[in-house]
Amino acid sequence: MFGRLFGSNNSQERVSTEVTVIEARQLQQQGAQLIDVRETAEFASGHAVGAYNIPLGKLAGRLSEIRRDGTVLLICQSGSRSRTAQGLLARQNVSDVRNVKGGTSAWRAAKLPME
Repeated sequence: MFGRLFGSNNSQERVSTEVTVIEARQLQQQGAQLIDVRETAEFASGHAVGAYNIPLGKLAGRLSEIRRDGTVLLICQSGSRSRTAQGLLARQNVSDVRNVKGGTSAWRAAKLPME
């Protein structure tokens, strides 16, 4: 918060903590963008409803597809790749980016809608 008030360049201060899959679904229903950073074949085999696929390895080149005006949720299979993506987006000044704890595995286990 200090950094927000006084203009710190420390992007890590802007990185929100992880959210549960239930919280992620609620945020998504309120308009948050859900980005699945798994590889295309993984995404095609099943993903959270409404998720948009940008593989982690291509994320830096596709930053224009990331909304800057709201919450961005990142999901992968378990939460590891999405945590890496979270750091990358924070360094690109995406101010409200959150990692979905447990990833698609947790989403599926919670019986949330899949496509």
